[in-house]
Amino acid sequence: MEEDLKSTRLQPDSTEFTDTVFNCVVPYIHDHRDRSSVSLVCRKWCELDGVTRKHVTIAICYSTTPLRLSQRFPLLESLTVKGKPRAAMFDLIPENWGGFVTPWVRIIDDKLNCLRCLHFRRMIVKDSDIDLLTRSRGSELRVLKLDLCSGFSTDGLLRIGKLCGNLRVLYLQESLIVEKDGEWLHELALNNSVLESLNFYMTDLGKFSFKDLELIAKNCRESLVSVKISECDVADLAEFFNNAVRLEEFGGGAFSNQPDKYTGLKFPPLLKCVALNYMSQTDIPVVLPFASRITKLDLLYALFDTDDHCFLVQRCPNLEVLDTRDAIRDRGLEILSQYCKKLRRIKIERGDDEEGFVSQTGLISLARGCLELECLHVNLTDISNEALECVGTHLKKLYDFRMILLDKEERITELPLDNGVRALLNGCNKLERLGVYLRPGGLTDVGLGYIGQYAQNVRYMLLGFTGETDAGLIELSKGCPKLQKLEMRGCGFSEHALSTFVLNVPSLRYLWIQGYRASENCSGILAMARPFWNMELISSEGIDSAPGNSEQQQPPSLLAYYSLAGQRTDFPETVLPLHPPANLH
Repeated sequence: MEEDLKSTRLQPDSTEFTDTVFNCVVPYIHDHRDRSSVSLVCRKWCELDGVTRKHVTIAICYSTTPLRLSQRFPLLESLTVKGKPRAAMFDLIPENWGGFVTPWVRIIDDKLNCLRCLHFRRMIVKDSDIDLLTRSRGSELRVLKLDLCSGFSTDGLLRIGKLCGNLRVLYLQESLIVEKDGEWLHELALNNSVLESLNFYMTDLGKFSFKDLELIAKNCRESLVSVKISECDVADLAEFFNNAVRLEEFGGGAFSNQPDKYTGLKFPPLLKCVALNYMSQTDIPVVLPFASRITKLDLLYALFDTDDHCFLVQRCPNLEVLDTRDAIRDRGLEILSQYCKKLRRIKIERGDDEEGFVSQTGLISLARGCLELECLHVNLTDISNEALECVGTHLKKLYDFRMILLDKEERITELPLDNGVRALLNGCNKLERLGVYLRPGGLTDVGLGYIGQYAQNVRYMLLGFTGETDAGLIELSKGCPKLQKLEMRGCGFSEHALSTFVLNVPSLRYLWIQGYRASENCSGILAMARPFWNMELISSEGIDSAPGNSEQQQPPSLLAYYSLAGQRTDFPETVLPLHPPANLH
């Protein structure tokens, strides 16, 4: 066999043979990381990747140009474009920062004739953009997601309803939409018979007719599996539920604390994912008939106290995903760990009142009882090294961990958390996303060094109020070989240390920082300049302090990202571009 292989390598046409084999193999390589590696081998493989790639995600819309995208991937079928930085979701980025979809829609109209799936996230979408998109690609679109977007109205949605008759997915969750009427949903109901997922959850769209939802359920009887809507009384949806026989996910609506209204209400027989809004203890019996098959439960907007959480979750043995608030408390997490052994993802957000209390006790219970956890986000009022060590010992499948230490309690059981963070990272070696948002003294320079040493697979990192001096950030920069995206707040490092970090981490593609030791003219930031590295200073006027910490850090915030497009031109007054030396570009 070895002789045959040597003989093959020596043949003049061996390169042609290799290319032929690769031509057959590359269309079956779907992971974007593998694709990226393949495209770097040689020009021919790069071209082959370009004409066979089906999906591309643009992590920030100014990192390339729409024209360059269309030239590189002319046969794209699916495209995701993200606009404003993630900090915009917490009002830490001005609304007018940018992120317009117009140039992307124009290139889709002109060049990307195979596109069937489109996802815009945190971008500004105009009705005119939707008009052009639906005229050029309307009948071909299968998936359209306007996710956390703004700038459009129900006039744009009306165009979608009229012209996108083959749409399988329409996703509008948490978008800011100017509502004129509910005619858009009526047109969607009349013209579409293949819809699988409809989502306008957490929007202000309230003028729709229940009859149109019923018509969608009837016309899409064989395909409709997910519907998430804005606020309305669930009692008015009885006929919709009767017709949505294949529905597996429902979110939205509201319960009015009048249990007699829901007597006899029957949910679809396959329903297993629910988001329960404004539900109180008296309304819980309506979900008990199918609680045992629930796999996904969203209680973020339910009016549940700890007892309500305990009562419901112990009746959900197949629960895999839970989103809730810290009103669940430690006792609720203990019940969860006993009854929900299949739990894979849990996110515990901060409540609006002072009643919630999740501490190291609940975290330890969760880690010991829910060994299948892959994603764990938790807001804590108290924490210890032991709890983090417990996470590292038991949760071997964890790839996404984020903890925020709230300021409800002045006295914390144990700080700093250096040893706990080290144990967590050492035990959870599959971790790709890490968030550690504490308070001054929560993590020393030694702890930052541990993150650099043990976070070998982490690609995204959030740090809040961590570290002591520049030395800690420098130690962090000596590790993290795969880090691509870093967000920091209130860490107090100097411009020199930030620049050193960027230059020491060649994998870094994105940086957002609020709260650092800024010089008078921020000239120290220019030391991080490198080819294709865009830098922007963003005014902090009107920006509130972050959740969990009352301490306001000084402006401006810094946004830097790798870009093939050069410096963008649509800067608002609140953003100042920093221009590196001309010879770098």
